[in-house]
Amino acid sequence: MASQKPTQQETVLPDIEIARTADRRPIEDVAADLGLSPTDLEQRGSEIAKLQWDAIDRELDREADGNLVLVTAMTPTRRGAGKTVTTVGLGQSLGQLGESNAIAIREPSLGPVFGIKGGAAGGGYSQVLPMEDINLHFTGDIHAVTSAHNLISAMVDAHRHHGNDLDIDPDRVVWGRALDVNDRALRDVVVGLGGTANGPPREETFSITAASELMAVLCLATDIADLRERLSRMIVAYDDDGDAVAVSDLDAVGAVTALLKDALRPNLVQTIEGTPAFVHGGPFANIATGTNSVLADHLGLRLADYLVTEAGFGADLGAEKFVDIVSREGVQPDAVVVVATVDGLKKHGAPSTDDEDSLAALKAGFSNLDHHVDTLRSMGLPVVVAVNRFPDDTDREMDAVLDHCDSREIPAAVSTVYRDGGDGGIELARLVRTAAEENDATLDPVYDPSDSIEAKIRAVATRVYGADGVEFTSQARSDLANVESQGLDDLPVCISKTPASLSDDPERAGVPRDWTLTVRELYPSAGAGFVVALTGDVLTMPGLPADPSATDIDVDDDGTVHGLF
Repeated sequence: MASQKPTQQETVLPDIEIARTADRRPIEDVAADLGLSPTDLEQRGSEIAKLQWDAIDRELDREADGNLVLVTAMTPTRRGAGKTVTTVGLGQSLGQLGESNAIAIREPSLGPVFGIKGGAAGGGYSQVLPMEDINLHFTGDIHAVTSAHNLISAMVDAHRHHGNDLDIDPDRVVWGRALDVNDRALRDVVVGLGGTANGPPREETFSITAASELMAVLCLATDIADLRERLSRMIVAYDDDGDAVAVSDLDAVGAVTALLKDALRPNLVQTIEGTPAFVHGGPFANIATGTNSVLADHLGLRLADYLVTEAGFGADLGAEKFVDIVSREGVQPDAVVVVATVDGLKKHGAPSTDDEDSLAALKAGFSNLDHHVDTLRSMGLPVVVAVNRFPDDTDREMDAVLDHCDSREIPAAVSTVYRDGGDGGIELARLVRTAAEENDATLDPVYDPSDSIEAKIRAVATRVYGADGVEFTSQARSDLANVESQGLDDLPVCISKTPASLSDDPERAGVPRDWTLTVRELYPSAGAGFVVALTGDVLTMPGLPADPSATDIDVDDDGTVHGLF
């Protein structure tokens, strides 16, 4: 049970205050809702637990018969769409309908927590607890990825220092270093300065830990053996002949596995209404899958009748990657929720200040929502639209969105789960339940694994983004030949594109027409099992803003944290 919810006239309290006043269930009671016993857990205090391997192995031996609900969105704005809030709230709503359910979301990165975006534990009366722990160190999974990533980096440089028997080309070391803090000064650096004892010198880059291929590997591995195999084939450099050098060539697989074996086990917590919640993994949503771990999904589908999860950015990025990459690991959606907002619809319609024009702008933005819905339906997925209502949205705007969806026979409901918790998503939950139960369609991925890398990219560009075609730069053509020469052209593609537009131009709103996707670079994430295609400048190490969230965070003498959101 949560703290007392506000009336319509009252203002919703800050997330951290709502979290602090919420009743907490012992984690063993939360686990019991999923049929797990206290011996199945490794408790980290009274509210957090990691599942034990015996329990994980036992459950994975059973057939999965739960329904997977994927939460995605129309093309988002800087204000965000509210996918995590919707995911948490929908789980709570399904629970209020008497359904056995769980949710699964990513772990927050410290970069956004201390930067500009804030935490990623949901919000209002639809968040996961304990909010402070989840947004900070939590169970140490991200720290383990950081340590493992930098161990590989250190072993690359140590190998070169001690004779370089692998003939690693210093200009083709592709494995940088990682840190889970936004620090723009580390984007491009030189390491190995200070003489031969510290060298040899070379240029280096840092990425935020969420962008590490290790994070993607962690979220796609299904057990320790699979983790070890994926780690062994990760490419760290190329030698003087242009051949790939992998982690296995450094004899580093065992040590890296040792650092990640506990991080591979999913974390169990609860929502503010006591719904079981897996919070596990946190890969980048652009150069990786942008969703929680496959292992958490597999467990949720065996332990509950409904598992609600989310994918990063809009449906053109997150949902497409879920279908074409994640679903190939045996977790296919039974229904998809597309989150729409008045803010997003107006942005993709036309700017306005007048009320009548504002409604016209809203309606003009329906084309963007429709594009995402139609794309998902073409993949064989039943779609429900959740209209995430913000405080300044009007009844007329809500009615206009619902009327449009009704005219296109798209099930839709207004969601107020931020303000009202599970009570605010009951109608949405009913529609989702019906969509999942009545779904008899076969999932239709965008491309076939046997297609060439070039054909896969063209399929996503034309079928999902609405492009007329694809143009490959000379660098991309060279990269394409390199991928093919390594025999990796049977892998799925992970296209990195701006989330602000369906096109590769962040300034083009709505549904852009008459445009060509430009691919400027490709590289294999061989351990994760996909080929990354870059279509613009990708910032894998964000910087702090002028007024970072870190300046608002403080701690009382009794250890109470303030300023998280």
